[in-house]
Amino acid sequence: MADRYEEPDPDLPEVRGGAGIVLPAGPPATGRPGLDRRRVLGAAIEFIDEHGIGELTMRRLGAHLGVEAMALYRYVPGRESLIDGVVESVMDELYGDPDVLLEATHGWQDYLQRLAHGVRRIALAHPEVFPLIATRPPSAPWIRPPLRSLRWLESFLQAMVAGGFSDASAVVAYRAYTSFLLGHLMLEVSQRGVQISPADAPEGVGPADDLSDYPTLRRLKPLLSQDETAAEFEESLENLLERLDRLLASTRRRQD
Repeated sequence: MADRYEEPDPDLPEVRGGAGIVLPAGPPATGRPGLDRRRVLGAAIEFIDEHGIGELTMRRLGAHLGVEAMALYRYVPGRESLIDGVVESVMDELYGDPDVLLEATHGWQDYLQRLAHGVRRIALAHPEVFPLIATRPPSAPWIRPPLRSLRWLESFLQAMVAGGFSDASAVVAYRAYTSFLLGHLMLEVSQRGVQISPADAPEGVGPADDLSDYPTLRRLKPLLSQDETAAEFEESLENLLERLDRLLASTRRRQD
């Protein structure tokens, strides 16, 4: 498994040249910084990436931008609206990802592969933001994160139906696919030290390094410590696509 990923993880932002949204947050060299909603949201993403969501306040964001907090309320009514805008802006990076397609030009499996890696690139570029993408209430109860927008949901369902899935099978595929993405990527960002919820705050360090009573664990610790997240993501994605392929075959048999 590890041999397949001797090259750098292609989804890491440092391998791809940085995150998708790059909006300077600090004031320009001369003069008062000009603000608009896009720049405020870009600065909020930058702030959360650096400090975490728990540190974000309107006052601190204003200082990050070099303005008073009151200047921000022209563009966002408050912190909750700001966070909703951050989630929307980060997911909009999918539209600017040259490897992600809105249409299944090369078939549904290629479409899902590209989309999955696009979402993973967002999670790795903005690990502190990704839990918000997973947990913020969607605009409708039948919309499942991380594919939160109506446009992406329409794109997904069209790709599956065009690939031969029945309407019911396309919905099953949507649920399975979003569950896979959320489960794997939430685990991956938590392994990078991101606090998923307040309950995750450590209360104390346990005796994790004392393995004297666990000879098998002690022997296998080097293997357990290897970072295989990229390989695990790819293999889990392939398993999901094989499952959906079987679902498609079952749909076609029923139609025959």
